Amino acid sequence: AQMSITVELTYDMSKALGVQRFEVEDARTVADVVRLARARFGDGEQSFEKLTRVAAVAVNGVLINHRKGMKTPLSDGDTVSFLKAASGG
Repeated sequence: AQMSITVELTYDMSKALGVQRFEVEDARTVADVVRLARARFGDGEQSFEKLTRVAAVAVNGVLINHRKGMKTPLSDGDTVSFLKAASGG
């Protein structure tokens, strides 16, 4: 079955990419989404790394570190959001 996942970007990431959100298919886990998002940045991979280092990731509004991290499984219709991580401790 075709799975469609919505990816929402932080303001900084969306500025770099020119889109606020996009859809990905065949992403089974958060790690897949990160890989697909990185591919969108193309040769801007270093900027992607820099942007995601300061970003937290949530699935349907729940931070993945409260779940299974990068291995968090996804279902059709889920939304994966990159959120600007809170600064400070």
